[in-house]
Amino acid sequence: MGTRSYYAYIMASRSGVLYIGVTNDIARRTSEHKAGYAQGFAGKYNINRLVYFEGTSDIRTAIQREKQLKGWTRAKKVALVESVNPGWKDLSDGWPGD
Repeated sequence: MGTRSYYAYIMASRSGVLYIGVTNDIARRTSEHKAGYAQGFAGKYNINRLVYFEGTSDIRTAIQREKQLKGWTRAKKVALVESVNPGWKDLSDGWPGD
């Protein structure tokens, strides 16, 4: 049995609305956001650009990190994204299914 990967991630809309989630398949989940499958908040604000993600092999760690990020101020979330992605580029550009 292979090692599973889990991701806490931040998606953004063009207008800067942020969405934080957790998934076991970052490429599939990003494709779902881009295709508009995300219902509710993410769909309403057209949140379709992957601007930050981090992986772990433990689902509990990923969920804990998601909750931690959701509790942060917007300024702290923005600083985290800009620490690794200062141009707010879509990190999933060029991925299969993109």
